[in-house]
Amino acid sequence: MQDKAEATAEKEHSWDGKCTKGFILSVAFDILPIQAIVVLIMGCCPGGTASNILAYWVDGDMDLSISMTACSTLLALGMMPLCLLIYTKMWVDSGMIVIPYSNIGTSLIALVVPVSVGMFVNHKWPQKAKIILKIGSITGAVLIVLIAVVGGILYQSAWIIVPKLWIVGTIYPAAGYFLGFLLARIAGQPWHRCRTIALETGMQNTQLCSTVVQLSFTYEELTQVFTFPLIYSIFQLAFGAVFLGIYFTYKKCCGKNNEEFLESKNNETVSESSLCKVNEGFQPHEK
Repeated sequence: MQDKAEATAEKEHSWDGKCTKGFILSVAFDILPIQAIVVLIMGCCPGGTASNILAYWVDGDMDLSISMTACSTLLALGMMPLCLLIYTKMWVDSGMIVIPYSNIGTSLIALVVPVSVGMFVNHKWPQKAKIILKIGSITGAVLIVLIAVVGGILYQSAWIIVPKLWIVGTIYPAAGYFLGFLLARIAGQPWHRCRTIALETGMQNTQLCSTVVQLSFTYEELTQVFTFPLIYSIFQLAFGAVFLGIYFTYKKCCGKNNEEFLESKNNETVSESSLCKVNEGFQPHEK
């Protein structure tokens, strides 16, 4: 439990790091002020729920994944305006940026309520809960891909943007995944939590970013920046798919089953039985 608390705290401390990456990329590529603001808005957004689905498929720590997503969404109520105030003042008055608190609250409710129901179902009917979880994870993965494809088709007229934003949109999520995994490992976290933290730091709530952008800029300004959240969303899913593919390949090549892989090279002091007991409702169903 202490390790999980430390990892969750690391996620919240990395919030400033995500904004810092956005600031560095904006300055390094010398993009327009309005574009830099959107990049920073993306960095200030909390983690997205898609990370929970991917964490399940890479045999991550589901308790940690959901806790990190919930905590970052809750803290977004105060951290988003604070970070935007600090990082955007060199380009614009932060007062012009509208924070949709109702949307943040809705995201939090949409995360907490299903998880609470799932915990109750898992307590009452553990075997049925595993079946529901597997079906839900597959459905969620399909929906994520469909949303990305439909979004790309609906806003295809906005794809003509400066190449610099494409580059930033590619580097940004990749840096989040890499640094999240690296720092978690340096902090002494076991492999399955490193994978979880990498996903949580690399995946952002792009829907919330799109909402902030639409509420904060005029139509003329939106033509220059509105596509960036979609670009980020596509590349964060693409890198997430690569991450998932690498993990499955590694498991297959090593010839290990899920439980063996979760426990390999694990320096935790807790026993294997304790870990399975904590996460038993979230583990993929063994055939």
